Amino acid sequence: MKKVETKKIIWMIKKDLLVLWRHKPRLFSIFLFPILMIALFGYGMGGSIENVPIVVVKQTDGQMTDTTINAIKNSSLYDVKDIIGDPQRGREMVESGQVKAAIILPSDYEDLNDSNSKSVVVYVDSSDQMATSVLVPATQALFSQMSAEIGMQKLEALQTQSAALQVQSQGVQASSGLSGINFQNIMNSINFQINKIYGDIKYIDFLVPAILAMTVMMGAMMSMGESLAGERERGELARLFMTPTSVSTVVGGKIISRLIIQTATAMVLLAAAIILFNITIAGSILLTILLLILTALCFVGFGIMVSARVSTQEDYVQMVMPFSMPMMFISGVFYPLETMPWIFQKIAYIAPLTYANNALRAVMLQGAGIGDIWVELVVLLGFTLLFFAMGVTRFNRDI
Repeated sequence: MKKVETKKIIWMIKKDLLVLWRHKPRLFSIFLFPILMIALFGYGMGGSIENVPIVVVKQTDGQMTDTTINAIKNSSLYDVKDIIGDPQRGREMVESGQVKAAIILPSDYEDLNDSNSKSVVVYVDSSDQMATSVLVPATQALFSQMSAEIGMQKLEALQTQSAALQVQSQGVQASSGLSGINFQNIMNSINFQINKIYGDIKYIDFLVPAILAMTVMMGAMMSMGESLAGERERGELARLFMTPTSVSTVVGGKIISRLIIQTATAMVLLAAAIILFNITIAGSILLTILLLILTALCFVGFGIMVSARVSTQEDYVQMVMPFSMPMMFISGVFYPLETMPWIFQKIAYIAPLTYANNALRAVMLQGAGIGDIWVELVVLLGFTLLFFAMGVTRFNRDI
């Protein structure tokens, strides 16, 4: 048995470190990636949901209304975007995605002499299943507390009226003024009504659109590493460029082949989700497919942009990982953006996956059409054109 040659081991270590030093992008990624991951796990996942955007509709003014609105504003769960007076406008703000919920205070909210319960209606965007699961019980608890406070005020008012009647009517027992009153009805002064605009949506329904987009993203980005960086490393691109073949021909061929593969993969995923999990698509299935194709095209472009300058497949993977993995966490795939620190929420809007997720969820869960998701479509197209422009113009024909 040959003994271990320590000196040669040291040479090998030096050689690997030297290779790493010469590949600066790979070196930078090796140190950046773990920092990003620990930050995302620590701050981005499993946090409590806070600052959910809502609108409050008040139809009367008074102390109870002010107390209720202050209680809502003082809760970290809510981010009150506006206080308006039109209930229909409140519902429209939820349907358009401006807010996650609209809390409608009734016009008789201040009337303590009314023995009937006051109906507080909450319209909630149930397509965001995670936010809904927190908003509903928290809002219900808040109005249960308000109901008890209103009930106490009603009782105090009744006791005052009873005392006044006792003074005016001699010989009548003090307790007779409160007889026949249903105290339970008084304490349950608020009838809380939840209107889930898109019905009951399960977590799997919320998850599937984003999983589709994420899978297409990972497939498109990783396959481009093998397709361009891998072929460059193996010398296949060198042999190809010895023939009279233009860069645009090579890149165009790669784009079309990857797009076909990723579109087929997305179709299989979509069919599997429908068959295995009974997923229903509220909107157009054709628009869903077009969105998946656009998402694939966008990330194929990203792959070309990165692979255009790297020399090895390992370099490509190390450069792509710090972009792809954080996008999975900050783009709202598993948790709504509201669970994340505000800085991550801002960063999310420079990630194309966020727009793919939002558009797919809008179509699949809310039944949105092109007119409802045009912003997401324009942004995705913008990213796609940017990536392709940077990839093609910076493509390194030298091998």
